[in-house]
Amino acid sequence: MTTPYTTTQTGTPVASDAHSLTVGADGATVLHDRYLVEKLAQFNRERIPERIVHAKGGGAFGEWEITGDVSQYTRAAAFQPGATGEVALRFSSVAGEMGSPDTWRDVRGFALRFYTTEGNLDIVGNNTPVFFIRDAIKFPDFIHSQKRLPWSGLRDADMQWDFWTLSPESAHQVTYLMGDRGLPASWRELNGYGSHTYLWTNDAGEKFWVKYHFISRQGVKFLSGEEGEKIAGADADYYRRDLYEAIERGDNPVWDIKVQVMPYDDAKTYRFNPFDLTKVWPHADYPLIHFGHFTLNRNPKNHFAEIEQIALSPANQVPGTDISPDKMLMARVFSYPDAQRYRVGTNYQSVPVNQPHAAPVHNYSQDGSQRHHFNEVGTPNYAPNSFGGPVADPARGHDGSWAQDGELVRTAATLHSEDGDFVQPGTLYREVYDDGAKARLLETLTGQGQSITIEEIRERFLQYWTNVDEELGAKLRAAVAA
Repeated sequence: MTTPYTTTQTGTPVASDAHSLTVGADGATVLHDRYLVEKLAQFNRERIPERIVHAKGGGAFGEWEITGDVSQYTRAAAFQPGATGEVALRFSSVAGEMGSPDTWRDVRGFALRFYTTEGNLDIVGNNTPVFFIRDAIKFPDFIHSQKRLPWSGLRDADMQWDFWTLSPESAHQVTYLMGDRGLPASWRELNGYGSHTYLWTNDAGEKFWVKYHFISRQGVKFLSGEEGEKIAGADADYYRRDLYEAIERGDNPVWDIKVQVMPYDDAKTYRFNPFDLTKVWPHADYPLIHFGHFTLNRNPKNHFAEIEQIALSPANQVPGTDISPDKMLMARVFSYPDAQRYRVGTNYQSVPVNQPHAAPVHNYSQDGSQRHHFNEVGTPNYAPNSFGGPVADPARGHDGSWAQDGELVRTAATLHSEDGDFVQPGTLYREVYDDGAKARLLETLTGQGQSITIEEIRERFLQYWTNVDEELGAKLRAAVAA
């Protein structure tokens, strides 16, 4: 095999990988050494901001398979019997920064993506079924209390316990954290949970509340506090190394996909709020339904490109799945994409690991930093349009159907008796414009009409102004045709 030449980012071969261009052997380095400048400039920018939360992590890829039947609960294509596809899973710790030891006591992030035929479905949870708080307005304060003091840069037990003891809703999660779940033996040997309550809708439009559970076939195992401390000093990347090496040797971890299902109306009278993220649903009331599994069998080809830049978000739902009125979840569907646009870039979803692998993308977004996709010549970049651009399909959307029980609707403002769109423009033309203003308007509109090249649009233009005033419309039609 021939060794390739080193090139610039634009494919031009370079003269040297070892020496800068200088004025003589001992002189100044010159600015027009283009490869040197490119190489250093790229190096200076090869980091992106680390995640504020869940900064330290790792992950892998694989496949899911649906072996059971939950079609009576959801129409999501990904969860129909026999469905298969690609998955991505990122594990992480919550409080530690990028270089922190894997085996600090912490909750572990379990962020799962299904690349489905209807778009990406992300279930972004933890290795615990609950969380520390139930309202996102406290989330920045909670994370600040778990990070480092601003003046010393040190973590501080006082501020952690100050927040927790002033926030009694934290007790359930802190009990998990201080117990065995706070020190898993490996990422392979922990369960994952969607934690939040989500909504499923079936083909008949019936709605169900659900909680996701991902149960490790490797078992759930833990480290002692002493083991965790020892490993933290010996191998800060212990969990990342364990997962990578297991997959490399073909010891591919598997998780069963299970769900709890609550009939929609049960939520109205259940003995506690089923949308409270600090609560679990008793299995005696809502038993686990096992309907599939997924296997991790491919390590990332490039950790930065595929794991550091993966942008998982509970906002990524598909037809047949949706969010619930969980206060934390409703805030996360805003906060996650907002963080990713800042951290990765405006067009973060066009990074290959974030692109839907099995579903086409059709919308009217345009431009922005790192734009990779573009509109073909002649395709519209606005809606509504007359040129065959994509249109919304409410029958297949996932538009917060639980909210329709309340006051949230997608509709025009309430219309009153004189709310026709052409009523006040007609009054403006007939009662406010004098003869001179009317003549000037007609002249202007005639030029506009004659500039329209598509007959269908010109006809709509003429009808538009006829709706404003019939006499104006007749004059305009004659003038445009002249």
